[in-house]
Amino acid sequence: MSYDLVVIGGGPGGYVAAIRAGQLGKKVACVEMERAGGTCLNWGCIPTKALLKNAHLYHQLKHDAATFGLSFDNLQYDWTKVIGRSRKVSGKLAGGIEFLFKKNKVDYVKGFGSIKGSNQVEVKKADGSAEILDTKNVIIATGAKSRPLPGLDINGTTVISSKEAMILATQPKSMVIIGAGAIGVEFAYIYNAFDTEVTLIEMMPNLLPVEDDEISETITKIYKKAGIKCLTNTKVTATKDNGSSVTITVENADGTQEITADTCLVAIGVAPVLPGGEQAKLTDRGWIEIDDRYQTSIPDVYAIGDISGPPWLAHTASFEAMQCVEGMFVEGHQVRQVDVFPGCTYSYPEVASVGKTERALKAEGIDYKVGKFPYQALGKAQASGETEGFAKLLFGKEHGEVLGAHIIGENATDLIAEMGLAVTMEATIDDIHATIHAHPTLAEAIHEATLDADGHAIHF
Repeated sequence: MSYDLVVIGGGPGGYVAAIRAGQLGKKVACVEMERAGGTCLNWGCIPTKALLKNAHLYHQLKHDAATFGLSFDNLQYDWTKVIGRSRKVSGKLAGGIEFLFKKNKVDYVKGFGSIKGSNQVEVKKADGSAEILDTKNVIIATGAKSRPLPGLDINGTTVISSKEAMILATQPKSMVIIGAGAIGVEFAYIYNAFDTEVTLIEMMPNLLPVEDDEISETITKIYKKAGIKCLTNTKVTATKDNGSSVTITVENADGTQEITADTCLVAIGVAPVLPGGEQAKLTDRGWIEIDDRYQTSIPDVYAIGDISGPPWLAHTASFEAMQCVEGMFVEGHQVRQVDVFPGCTYSYPEVASVGKTERALKAEGIDYKVGKFPYQALGKAQASGETEGFAKLLFGKEHGEVLGAHIIGENATDLIAEMGLAVTMEATIDDIHATIHAHPTLAEAIHEATLDADGHAIHF
């Protein structure tokens, strides 16, 4: 069988590339070693959101039921069913991707893909057999995996990665999480909501250190108030797997201490998952090096998504997939690279951002002004009982263009889309002023924060 394109990896980069090429009438195969959807759909973005919904619902019923006029006795949860629901959600969506492959005439090949020069891909099947796919083009979209902590091996029970954190058969009574980026912060919320004693360890001054400082400081305060022990400005100096528990030695301004917990979740970043036979040039950190058309050092072999380096996000991988495929097969298409993109953390409250932080603007010497608006002053937030958080917008002082947006609060990850468009289109304060935002909505925070930048906020 000869193909126009073989895609190695079926995640949000790989399956989007395969489907788009199929839409363009090309003969396409997508090779995936587990199941369509990749890490994001099966072991990342989607199942964690199901777990977060379960956790938040349980938290609301436990702590806020009386506020809504509800009362009941003997509130309980079934951990097995909590985990089971998240797996069902992932399974349903993976089946949806497989249907889309059929709809777009993409051959779905299960197995481990290896590069055999620029025009061949070998697929090793689970039964030990192998198949060679001849192709004019190859896209590598093999993604990334959790990076282990040196000296502390992942064993699936006492030492886990994010994958194991989604399917633990028994809920631990205590958990220490190393790394307070999006993954660490999300799992901290999940387990804390279900009454696991959680300790978060972060080297930087606050949780979510890549976010705007004010956002990071706010989420840190909220997590501490929720009972999560947040050890910031803290370095891990030693680790020990005790068999049935883990002991982590840390050092900070208060000195050295040992923390023993049933389980340790390592969330310190990701490492590349290279396909077999990979001979493309790599960066100094091990990611595949690409040019401005996503082509690797091997002619007709391309790389997209996590495997080509940061940002390690599903939505940027899908963007790159579309750009790469249309660059191959659509005459005259001008290939674009990732520029403006949203960053989202699905904690409670949610955190979302796009564009520059205040920290970055100060470092670059850019004059700017700030508009802020609290959720407390939103009618929709008061009605739904979700009043924690604020919207913070950054505008150029001279021209009023949107430079950055930072939101913490209910539905922040949905609200940020408007601001992504604003940054991309170089919208100004006047443009947002002139856009009528429906009432009552959380999106009014965007409008009011824009007004606040000029001192005109109506409701605050």
